[in-house]
Amino acid sequence: ILQITTLINHKDKPKRSDKTLQAIQRVGQAVNLAVGRFVTVGEAIANENHELKEEMSVACIEARRAGETIAQLTDVASLDHPESDSHITIFTDKTGVVKAARLLLSSVTKVLVLADRIVIKQIITSRNKVLATMEQLEKVSSFQEFVQIFSQFGNEMVEFAHLTGDRQNDLKDEKKKARMAASRAVLEKCTMMLLTASKTCLRHPDCESARINKDGVFHRMRLALEQVIEIVTDSRPNGENEMAPISIYSGIKEFKNKVEGLRENLYFLSKENLSTMLEVILEHTEDFTDSAYTSHEHREHILELSKQAKMELEQLVSVWMQAQNQKTKDLMEDLEVAILKTCQCMNELKREVHSAATSLAADLLKYHMDHMVLKALKITGVEGNLEAVAEYTCKLSEQKEQLVEMCRLLRHVSGTEPLEITCIHAEDTFQVTGPQIISAAETLALHPSSKIAKENLEVFCEAWESQLSDMSLLLREISDVFEGRRGEKRVYLSLPRPGKHNANLKALKPVKLDTEEQAKIAKLGLELHLLTSDVDSETEKWEDQENEIVQHAQGMSSMAYSMYLFTRGEGLLKTTQDLFHQAEIFATEGTKLASALHAFSDQVNDGDKPLLLLEAEKLISMCKQLQVTARASAQGKSATFTKVDACILKTRNVMTLLCQLLPLCCKLLRKNKPGNGCLKPAPPWKEDRIRTGTNTHTPERRVDAFGIKSSENHITHMTFFESK
Repeated sequence: ILQITTLINHKDKPKRSDKTLQAIQRVGQAVNLAVGRFVTVGEAIANENHELKEEMSVACIEARRAGETIAQLTDVASLDHPESDSHITIFTDKTGVVKAARLLLSSVTKVLVLADRIVIKQIITSRNKVLATMEQLEKVSSFQEFVQIFSQFGNEMVEFAHLTGDRQNDLKDEKKKARMAASRAVLEKCTMMLLTASKTCLRHPDCESARINKDGVFHRMRLALEQVIEIVTDSRPNGENEMAPISIYSGIKEFKNKVEGLRENLYFLSKENLSTMLEVILEHTEDFTDSAYTSHEHREHILELSKQAKMELEQLVSVWMQAQNQKTKDLMEDLEVAILKTCQCMNELKREVHSAATSLAADLLKYHMDHMVLKALKITGVEGNLEAVAEYTCKLSEQKEQLVEMCRLLRHVSGTEPLEITCIHAEDTFQVTGPQIISAAETLALHPSSKIAKENLEVFCEAWESQLSDMSLLLREISDVFEGRRGEKRVYLSLPRPGKHNANLKALKPVKLDTEEQAKIAKLGLELHLLTSDVDSETEKWEDQENEIVQHAQGMSSMAYSMYLFTRGEGLLKTTQDLFHQAEIFATEGTKLASALHAFSDQVNDGDKPLLLLEAEKLISMCKQLQVTARASAQGKSATFTKVDACILKTRNVMTLLCQLLPLCCKLLRKNKPGNGCLKPAPPWKEDRIRTGTNTHTPERRVDAFGIKSSENHITHMTFFESK
């Protein structure tokens, strides 16, 4: 599209240099080659999907013809020769280029739409296979038959997971992407639950609690499958409109936009509209003030700020009405003051509810992280102690209510629609998993010697523990959004990729770690995760977040965190090639940090300088080793895994050194800046670097540093919260 736009916007000039003619010809050839590659893939897709073959073939032929026409019209390199005077070109027929461009864009769009229809059909067909096999699994009555059908079910679920995973990455609507991620997470976790719940039911066919347990899993999977199809086809059952949940954050954001809009236009909304918007926000704050888990201090502050918000709005409306009748300078100044005070009050309210929700979440997660109730249920179940199981199921129900309330409050302060949906998904998970754990524990208590009943309870407890762990990540994500530390990236994956028809696509075949490899590398990944937390803690101690050392360290920590997620089969790094690319960028960022340390060393005392330079040289050496490892070729599965292991190990070593460097720099900065401390903003050594143009910390640089050739990281990044 960019190349075609260049051609269309080309200005006719009387004098045409050889350079201009060659450039035009190169653009035309580039368009034709790109169209040729695109059409080759389209034709391969057509051969694999006979029902759309005719339409796809026609669109491909049109696109190829248009590309060739553009190449002919831009064949202008020989215009200076007399024999080419009769040759029709872009200079003699600009209209022809425009027509060819329109035909090309139209046919390319048609190919994309047809390919998209094929993807949707593939997902629906795959879902139907899964549903049909699920019905067979529900009715099965023998272990042998169950094993055979479940094997087929597993293969179908793998296919469905691949199709929906690629589709999830291609969704542009972040809200739909988050819903897709939530549904896929349910399906992934429920697959193992379905296995153990069904086996338990087969082993104990007369046990009511086992039947309830199994029915709950099947019901949840069907709902998740249905939601995936709703998202893919962009439809709702019975034509229902989806009601988006309203959060305090989104309400405050919209309210502030309306208030600030009064600066430009005093008449674009009524005072009743503004009052209604505030009433809705304050109604939602009652979720906090009415909650038994909100502290007295937070409750009082929220009530005070709610009262203040009403008063500020009354004052704003009063001045606003006067300004509508008489636009004097004094009144407009008063209006500006009222707008600022109203927005400031809403910001304080937002900060207070955020503090209330996140502090509650942190306390609850810390309190329940020992999983004492789950451990007690397992022990008492094996003992067959029905009374004790009943006692601990009550405690689990109480815990469930606390966690559900926590999710509801976090949703109000999540800050983005994807995170709101993740909170809703977490709430649903606790609501559903709690009763399933109870029914599994009751089954074990009734059959204490049953190994399968014990295994079944373990699976449901693991799902609960996993969701608690995910809540810690979610809490961190919400805090990042609140503090403005989030970015997002995109990679397109889901268009049909007929690799067997196109040799050029073989090089792009993604390689992923399998479950066994993820298990092997999990310990190393966890160490990396802990180191990122340590580095984040150190950087947060610096008041000057624009300090060059801090910014490089934050960038490296974010990249290391994405590499940790890769070891879990989560996050934005989908293939080993993504990981190696990320490792290279990480090493480059480390080298830049070393340069910043060298510049900083010029500002410290001679006695401290050797230590700092020694650490900087260590960092350079480690980063070079990591770059060499990341760039080395690896053929075969074993060699690739060895390379992955080496990259993560070397990244861990760099992060370990970084944990030592940051407090050292802070200490030296304090020592060499008496009276200012290590939190002094904008030290002179950084200013010098900015003046010489070596500071690369622009927004563009920070996006590139994360090493994925696309935009938008989140969501989010909702794969972030999927447990594989």
